Amino acid sequence: MDAVSTCEVPVVPEVHPAVLRRHSPMAFDADAEIGDAALDTILDAGRLAPSAGNSQPWAFVVGRRGDGVHARIVRHLAGSSARWAPDASAIVVNLARVLVEDTDWEYSEFAHYDLGQAVAHMTLQALSIGFDAHQFRAFDRDAVAAEFGVPREWEVTSMTAFGVAAHAPGTVAGVARERRNRDDVTWARARGDERR
Repeated sequence: MDAVSTCEVPVVPEVHPAVLRRHSPMAFDADAEIGDAALDTILDAGRLAPSAGNSQPWAFVVGRRGDGVHARIVRHLAGSSARWAPDASAIVVNLARVLVEDTDWEYSEFAHYDLGQAVAHMTLQALSIGFDAHQFRAFDRDAVAAEFGVPREWEVTSMTAFGVAAHAPGTVAGVARERRNRDDVTWARARGDERR
């Protein structure tokens, strides 16, 4: 059976450049704009992410710097995120569907996992079209839910700031880029020559 791929496959597997470039900027270019086409593409990447049983337990509140939705989001940021997030070109509030409507039944035990996948897809899509992303949780979740009339079956979970980093990766004081190595993050694995 032949595999079909829409990505060019290198002879020697390598980490995708967008993954290598990804970082969480703590400063954004306050002059960088993001257009509707770019935002639509980022949202489509999230919309097309996989989810358990195709449940798609995600929704987004999208504020572009300078518009009314952005202003409503920014007023609920914590002090730490209020120092840098408003300069991003857009802030997206990430919501997880946690309950079946009008019940106390869990919508999907994988809702938060699936939302995380959607946001990861959005992050990599943004990188592929020239925008950096910083996912964060420093804001008043209850206030954001009240601000946008989020019903109880949805949970305001996190936010993502999208924009152009004002500093190169690793140049912002106090922000580390070090990662644990592959052996440290691999709990168990039989390598190809050990599979007997």
